[in-house]
Order: sequence, then structure tokens, then C-alpha cells
Amino acid sequence: MSATPAVRLDGVVRRYADRDAPAVDDVSLQIERGEVVSLLGPNGAGKTTTIEMITGLLRPTSGTVRTLGLDPVVDRDEIRRRVAVQPQHAAVFDQQTVQELLRTWASFYPDARRPEEVVERLGLTDSRDVRVARLSGGQRQRVLVGLALVSRPELLVLDEPSTGLDPNARLELWDAVREARDGGTTVLLSTHAMEEAEELSDRVALVCRGRLAAYDDATALVARYAPGCEVRATLPAGTSLGALDELRASGAQVVGAEGGRRAGDVLVRTDDADAALRVLTAVGAHHLHLRESGLAGVFRALTGADLDEPAGEPGSAPAPPRRDLATAARGDR
Repeated sequence: MSATPAVRLDGVVRRYADRDAPAVDDVSLQIERGEVVSLLGPNGAGKTTTIEMITGLLRPTSGTVRTLGLDPVVDRDEIRRRVAVQPQHAAVFDQQTVQELLRTWASFYPDARRPEEVVERLGLTDSRDVRVARLSGGQRQRVLVGLALVSRPELLVLDEPSTGLDPNARLELWDAVREARDGGTTVLLSTHAMEEAEELSDRVALVCRGRLAAYDDATALVARYAPGCEVRATLPAGTSLGALDELRASGAQVVGAEGGRRAGDVLVRTDDADAALRVLTAVGAHHLHLRESGLAGVFRALTGADLDEPAGEPGSAPAPPRRDLATAARGDR
């Protein structure tokens, strides 16, 4: 492992003039070479702003950012050669076919992957001769990932790459990320999908309202902050949550399951799965489903919020528009 980390942030703050709270607030973390690190948090948590500073699209208001040992703003030309970014949205050449676009992008780099290899790896074979303008949202998302992969970057930055992908496409994307990591590429993955973070990450950085809440591997985070489990069940018609007061008395949290598919759906968060199952069975509950609290439980324990809750401060203004991939490639500021 190189002595120089792939990414290092020391006391980084980023403020916008039209927002009271900083978008990124005193964040320090280090990403080693050859690992996959996920930035996990809800929309508005500061993930994309952090990525833009790491890739040189934004200057921090204060603090220090180093990417591959370089100042990503001052050494922008070198960063563009060695770092590849897949943003959430990008302007590309819509009238080219998928294969033409990948070939064009590959021509910018001396040691690029074969575009045909990227097409196959991301499940785009049936779309390779289709113009980008005619692709579905999920297909276009895979093309953006392909543009990032084709350059064989030292650091691959993926900003919510699985958005809009069907389950099979998501698995193909995950395989591509693992393959890049196994080839020596460092991967920084921004996501609000817990399963994605758990499946791919060597370490997870949990962020909320611009601050770093925790940073460790997923197993250690769950063991430390959320060792319990969640039990979802459906109570018999006419049964009130009061029937589960025994569980509440033992310290379990019992709530109606928001968005439940059936009337009477409940959610029990507890450290004693056996007791929860016993009480639920005794009142005739059915459709029981047990799972570990996982990273969602970690996030809830550290922040008091769920991952699907907005992270912005009440009344805060939206962040400025994001820069697109074509702009980043040109090096415009």
C-alpha cells in the first residue's frame, strides 16, 4: 500500500453564501489506496459537495483536501488524467451511439480499457449501437459509469451510480466496481443505498448535515452502534399496538410500519429477537420478517434520523447547480 493515501481531508468546511449552515462541516477522513469507501447518507447530507472538492470542482472554504497527494484545484490537469468521475447527471454527446461515445472517451487516455469490454461488463451489449439520446434512464446511468471506467483511473468516484437501475443492472455495476478495485483502483462511492454500501465497501463514512458521524467497516459499525434487529409483522384485524406493551416495557421500540403494504403492519426494533417473536406470535401476528438493524440502525443511533429523511436544515436554500461531466473533462472553471 502506498504511503500516500488516495484521499485525505483535514478539517474541511464548505459554505455557500445563500445557506446558513455549511454544506460540509469540519470533515476529516483518509481513504487508502486500493479500497472501496462509501459516503452513506440521505440526500442533502453533503456527499456530492465533498466529492466536488475531492475532484477539484470546488475549493473548500477552509481545511485541506489532498487527492493522490495533490491539491485537486491547483493540480487540476493531473487530477483529470488520474481520476474519473461519474456524477448523478451529465451532459454528453447525445447523437453518438453508446460504443461511439465510449471510443471517443477512451481516445483521451493513453491506457484506456477497450470500449467493447466496458460495454459487455455493464450489460450494454444490446444498446451499443443505440444513440445516447434514445437510452432509458437506467441505460444512460450505466453509460456514465462506463465513461468513468474506460480510462483505468487510479481513483474512481461514483456519485449514486445505481440510481434508476433495475436489480440485474445493479448487480452488473457492483461486479464492475469490484473488478476495478481488484485491479488496484481506489473507489469512492456516494450512495444512500444501505445494501450497496454493505456489499461493496471496505469502509463506510456515515454523513449527516455535512458532518462525519462515523467511519469504519460496516460490520464494526453495526456491532458498535446497532447490534439489535428489526421485526416487521402484520397484526390481526382490530388488534391495537397496545397489545405489544410488553415489548415496550422491555425497552423495544414499537411503531406502525410507515408505507406498510397491509393494514396492521408494525415494526419492532429490539435487542431481543426471541422475545419479540414470542409476543408477536402470541397475539396472532403474521407475515413476520426479521433482519439485523444494519447500517440504517447505525445511522439512526448516531443521528436520531432515518436515512430516508431529508438532511438539509429547515429553511435552507438548495445547493448551487452541479457541474456536469463534459464540463469537468474540458477543465472549465
